[in-house]
Amino acid sequence: MTGTEPAVNIDTTRPHPARVYDWYLGGKDNYPVDEALGRQIMAIDTGAPRAARSNRWFMQRATRHLAGAAGIRQFLDIGTGIPTEPNLHQIAQSVAPDARVVYVDNDPIVLAHAEALLRGTPEGRTEYLQADARDPHRILEQAAHVLDFDRPIALSLIALLHFVADEDGAYDLVDTLVGALAPGSCLVLSCMTADFEPENVRQGIERYRAGGVTLVARSHTETGRFFQGLDLLEPGIVSVKDWRPDLAEGETSLGDGPVSLYGGVGVKH
Repeated sequence: MTGTEPAVNIDTTRPHPARVYDWYLGGKDNYPVDEALGRQIMAIDTGAPRAARSNRWFMQRATRHLAGAAGIRQFLDIGTGIPTEPNLHQIAQSVAPDARVVYVDNDPIVLAHAEALLRGTPEGRTEYLQADARDPHRILEQAAHVLDFDRPIALSLIALLHFVADEDGAYDLVDTLVGALAPGSCLVLSCMTADFEPENVRQGIERYRAGGVTLVARSHTETGRFFQGLDLLEPGIVSVKDWRPDLAEGETSLGDGPVSLYGGVGVKH
């Protein structure tokens, strides 16, 4: 870790989206209040755990491609969440042992488990930064101690931006981050949509709001705005389960049904 880290103070009286996500994935870093909300969401949409796993696998497939065929050796992952193996650095460094990975999150829950994110290869490097995604300039300044911004970087914003409203600068945030990247860099992004299951997503958003969490669902067009000026890799912006399934390793069948998360990878030229 870098800098002076604050003491970890975890509120277990209110549900937390990272812990609910962890519960969906079958993790153990969650509390009864998180399981309760997860079960409420599943009463509306039984496919919620499928969406969580599909999103995780999208990250793995995209990272595998970028570290492999695309030849990228630097990764900046913002909104990291609770570590769940295999983590991004494990995927990247299994393909390219010398890959450098910087994780960024401002959540005390993630900080409490950040040690698990620092077990990389001897040839590579992994670091964790405690920073708010809404402060991109600080992230860029701190990440520059590890990453070379004159060379291509893969910027991962996985399941982050549905927690950032338009009025809070979601598009400006992405523009600032992408604007600092060198040509050949990539944006890997997934975010929630109501295009496939509008009523289920609406009810899910209401349940999260009742728990004190604000979510934003974006259409295909609205998601596409994040990639403005970038060249989208095939197959473009699609449900995360449909992004290059040929790159899958170790994925199991989750059955049929929609996954209400768009994903895409764009290249900066």
